[in-house]
Amino acid sequence: MSVRVEVEEIETTRSEKLLAVVLAVFVLVAGLWTYSRIDDFARHRFPATYVPSTVDAPAIQRLNAAEAELVAARARSARTLGRLELRREAYRTALDAGRPAGALGRAYDQAERAYGRARRARTEAAVEVAAARGAAEAARGRTDDAAREQERNQTILAVSLRGAFIAVLLAAGYLVLGRLRRRGSRYFPLAVSLVAAAAVLALVMAGDYITDYVNPGELGPLLLSVAGAALTIAAFVGLQRYLRRRLPLSRVRHGRCPFCGYPARGNRHCEGCGRAVIAECTACDADRRVGAVRCGACGAT
Repeated sequence: MSVRVEVEEIETTRSEKLLAVVLAVFVLVAGLWTYSRIDDFARHRFPATYVPSTVDAPAIQRLNAAEAELVAARARSARTLGRLELRREAYRTALDAGRPAGALGRAYDQAERAYGRARRARTEAAVEVAAARGAAEAARGRTDDAAREQERNQTILAVSLRGAFIAVLLAAGYLVLGRLRRRGSRYFPLAVSLVAAAAVLALVMAGDYITDYVNPGELGPLLLSVAGAALTIAAFVGLQRYLRRRLPLSRVRHGRCPFCGYPARGNRHCEGCGRAVIAECTACDADRRVGAVRCGACGAT
């Protein structure tokens, strides 16, 4: 035969508390795993990288090619300038020494023409970069805007799913908590473990987004805290209603006034509030404690 015991009167042992803590840890591990996978799902759904459109891609490619050609042209110009200076010095040295310098003069002229071609190529490359920059920057701006929109959608989805996951876990914990409390079950601490794990996950989410840069997901922790606070207050209100229904019976069980909780001490009226604590049973007219579930004389409810 099982005896129903009020949850508030259960003395939880240290072993039960330890197992409840261990359960909370393992639930938290599973919750963190799910929490991280939600972010992976959001990143897969809205990738942060964005491929330029068929309209923007050619403009960006043109600027990239022009910039690469300008870098190469500057390098060629520097090389030909260095070669020109070396050949000019060699030609000048030969002339100053009175030695034959025909071949050196031709080499100098050839280097000078090569340097001229390199300078013209460098100028043309710079002009091409300037011409391509306007359209490319506009295309890059549109591409960056699209990438930021992808990132924004990713953040909103991750915050929404994570918040919903924690809210559901917290609501489930409170639901189990209420049912076990109503049943007077000794498994009540396990429900507390579920609620505690959900609360820790809420703190983890708040730490993730409150310290982040400004983005639409910044409202996620606030909304989660409001939802969690509302659920907690609702659970507390439900607990108070439950206690109001059960408190008179608990007071009678401990020999106190069901109205104010003052010790009854066997008197017909409470010494604290003056109300009657002993009344006649409606079934057998015997004395019956007010607030008791059944009459002690006839057993009637």
